[in-house]
Amino acid sequence: MVMKIPFFGSCARQKANNKRMDSLDAITKFLFIKDHPTKVDFAFVLGSPTLSSVEPAIELYLSHKTSWIVISGHGPVIQENMLTEAELYKNYAIARGVPESQILIETRATNTRENFVFAGVSIEAQFGWKNVHRVSISGKPFHMRRALMTARAHWPRHLDLIMLPSEHLDDLPAETWWQTEGGCRFVMRELQAIGTYALTGDIAII
Repeated sequence: MVMKIPFFGSCARQKANNKRMDSLDAITKFLFIKDHPTKVDFAFVLGSPTLSSVEPAIELYLSHKTSWIVISGHGPVIQENMLTEAELYKNYAIARGVPESQILIETRATNTRENFVFAGVSIEAQFGWKNVHRVSISGKPFHMRRALMTARAHWPRHLDLIMLPSEHLDDLPAETWWQTEGGCRFVMRELQAIGTYALTGDIAII
């Protein structure tokens, strides 16, 4: 089913004509969340079609703010000899200077819920959740709120979660997403996905 967004053509006009907090500002502040980089027990990365999502984790490792990177994602692999998103990210991180021995990958997940559920099993086996206290989560900027809420639902509640979205020029930016039909579509679908996850119990509010 194609979702119709009635304000596609007027997003930019609404923003320009409204000098106070409006719906677009509220959506931006809700979805696009970002914390300051800090020391973490491991950097967790959500797979996506482009490599930029792993950049914040690589930067944490290279700046000695973490000693481990955990990557989750299968992606649209359509041939047996194709690499999964997690494997592609791993190879890129190694090329950037992260040792293979410090990268843990999960290659089955095909959506955000599975990223956290499947990776959670691997994390327990590798580290033991009781030994983990602070984790960074990296992915696309507009996806950070759903990632946070999904982590809260499926990972231990004691964790301090640090949200570090990718910042590549090709990533949809918080400052201008409403200026294009494509940007509006990405954001509205993300809001819809949050609603769907809420109805299935796959996100947590606190």
